[in-house]
Amino acid sequence: MRILVTRPHEDAAPLAERLAALGHEAVPAPLLEIKNIAGDALNLQGVQAVLFTSANGVRAFAARSHERGLAVFCVGDATAREAAAAGFRDVKSANGDVAALAELVQAELDPQEGEVLHPAGSKVAGDLAGLLQQAGFSYCRAVLYRAEPVEILPEIARDALSAGSVDGVLFYSPRTAQAFVRLVQHAGLGDRLSGVRAYCLSQAVADAVQSLHWAAVRVAARPDQEALLDLLA
Repeated sequence: MRILVTRPHEDAAPLAERLAALGHEAVPAPLLEIKNIAGDALNLQGVQAVLFTSANGVRAFAARSHERGLAVFCVGDATAREAAAAGFRDVKSANGDVAALAELVQAELDPQEGEVLHPAGSKVAGDLAGLLQQAGFSYCRAVLYRAEPVEILPEIARDALSAGSVDGVLFYSPRTAQAFVRLVQHAGLGDRLSGVRAYCLSQAVADAVQSLHWAAVRVAARPDQEALLDLLA
């Protein structure tokens, strides 16, 4: 199948390789641009662990700190692989969503041992702060990057949709899904999706694309990349 990949540029290349290994062709069309926020080195005094909810958070943290010895807890395996590649030595994956990450942190850490730091973007999904603070943890979110929607649908996506040469679109976040809906409607291509399937990481993502007329909208059994790619089988 020919699959439109809406992930940011930094994440699109490894996903394209994964799709190729599964026998699919990726059409890269990033809908969000990741921009790290410049600043001084992070103050990690009193921090017992770092919590990553995206590979973008890993890369932004690595750009602001040389610390790699702290315990790291990641929302899923893809983020954990990015953390390991960045040099972190103690990495655990919740293999799920924000709620699963909060459960893992509560099972592994003692709130009395110090603060937990969440390097993240200017907008976050889920309530990691609330879940951990209810459990007695001192939580701090460090805003290290912005994910900004592109202004127009990438040309490669416009051409592929116009030609009817796309079989499916992968969506990982509600923000990306909302951007796709807006950009497709603005490009006048809303009627070109009747033969296209939307593959969504979660029900919240699926809800964000329901206004378009798809051949089908499918939701991963678990909120992780492997479950999402299982939908393509």
